[in-house]
Amino acid sequence: MKNFILSICIALFSVGAHAQTSSGDAAERKQINAFIDEWHDDAAHARLAYFDKIAPNGIYIGTDKNELWNREQFKAWAKRFFDRKSAWSFKSTKRNIYMSSDKKFIWFDELLDTQMGVCQASGVMRKTDTGFEIEHYQLSIAVPNEVADKVTKLVKKYEAKPPAEAKPVVEIKPAAQ
Repeated sequence: MKNFILSICIALFSVGAHAQTSSGDAAERKQINAFIDEWHDDAAHARLAYFDKIAPNGIYIGTDKNELWNREQFKAWAKRFFDRKSAWSFKSTKRNIYMSSDKKFIWFDELLDTQMGVCQASGVMRKTDTGFEIEHYQLSIAVPNEVADKVTKLVKKYEAKPPAEAKPVVEIKPAAQ
């Protein structure tokens, strides 16, 4: 009986896993990839459309512990970069995409080739009547385990500096709804 129940569970799991990668999802995944790639390209060419792809209450978390912004705060912080011909360049080398059963919520993770080296990121998107928008994005520098202890020591040394030398903490204020 246990084997029968286990077999049923495995079969159901397989059907569910297949549903995530069905051919009907292929077109959706292509659109999602194009949207994210275009978002990264907007930054690479300093196009302000980059910020329009972030939901009005969307959150962007950068690599520094003080980089946690809503869209308008992020846009204000990034202005100096977008005033140039190129802000930053992120090229996805690997991306995994997942969707809710109704395909209205999408979450993804990606490896990125950047000016900072290899980074990892994850994001949550929502499908709207007019397209997609990024609700949450988090970027991190990929630190190999073999050097993590050295990086940790450097961070601790940096954070031990007197407060006058440290960056101020950025306070997140919810956008008006």
